[in-house]
Amino acid sequence: MKEIMIATSNAHKVEEFKTMLEPLGYKVKSLLDLDDSIDIIEDGTTFQENALIKAKAIYDKLHMEVIADDSGLAVNAMNGQPGIYSARFMGRDTSYDIKNQYIIDFCRDKKDKGCQFICAIAYIDKDGNEKVFTGIVEGIVANHIEGAKGFGYDPLFYYPPYGTTLANVSEEQKNAISHRGKALAKFISYLEGGR
Repeated sequence: MKEIMIATSNAHKVEEFKTMLEPLGYKVKSLLDLDDSIDIIEDGTTFQENALIKAKAIYDKLHMEVIADDSGLAVNAMNGQPGIYSARFMGRDTSYDIKNQYIIDFCRDKKDKGCQFICAIAYIDKDGNEKVFTGIVEGIVANHIEGAKGFGYDPLFYYPPYGTTLANVSEEQKNAISHRGKALAKFISYLEGGR
């Protein structure tokens, strides 16, 4: 069985990757399995750069297959912000209720309320070859926070085909169209194609 390292200590994300990769014969490991922490400075200017920075830092230390992702929300009226700073927007300790309300208020009178969730997944194979897969889902900044499911910016992300926000739909419905789901599908298809 091949081993692959996922550059995260987020247990929810690890489970998501296990579901996708174990059927392909991978034993999935994560940063939670390491004795030593690996310092990673995310100083890229795009999701793709930051995902690769994370993957390279781990590959350089462990020399095994690695995947890392970086994702966030880009709001048209805010020139693509919060973007790569989505998690740190308005401060890491600021609740998403406050962040979501701020973005909704900011966009209230704007003509363009478009927004995108973007996810980049970087993959480095055992020989050090790099590849990045990007997934995007388009939406609109809602007029008010809606829904109690999901997390982060889901309650402000109105998805027109569903007629509601991503915080108002099931995990299955969200995964079927999500930015991470789309990037993962491209990655899986790459792996299944034998590269």
